[in-house]
Amino acid sequence: MEFRIYYEDTDAGGVVYHARYLAFFERGRCEFLRSRGLSVRDLAEAGHVFPVVRLEIDYKAPAVLDDLVRVETEVLEVGRSSFTMGQQVVRALDGRLLAAGKVTLVCVGPGMKAKRLPEEVLRALQEQGSREGAD
Repeated sequence: MEFRIYYEDTDAGGVVYHARYLAFFERGRCEFLRSRGLSVRDLAEAGHVFPVVRLEIDYKAPAVLDDLVRVETEVLEVGRSSFTMGQQVVRALDGRLLAAGKVTLVCVGPGMKAKRLPEEVLRALQEQGSREGAD
């Protein structure tokens, strides 16, 4: 998934504010699922919500105003009620790695109680190969 860096994404130093990468990663995860036929909204309406329970991020180089960046997403691990994804933000122009992360989400239902991943989510997560531009 590619998008441009806007002024609202930057801090007083003119670089992307560190917390914005969390939003970039979330967009990437949503588009990853969408590219496999799943809507986060539809899943939530069906009672399947996926809060982040663990996140690691390494900042490698700054993104700046007007950069075109790409979020790349891959599935690292799938459990009974959770899954872990590897994500990175790269500068689209030169492929330079800007941030790399690993995020674990758990499927919860009413009362925020963990539950098994729905079959359609399992299928989407187990699909082989990355879809460049949609991830």
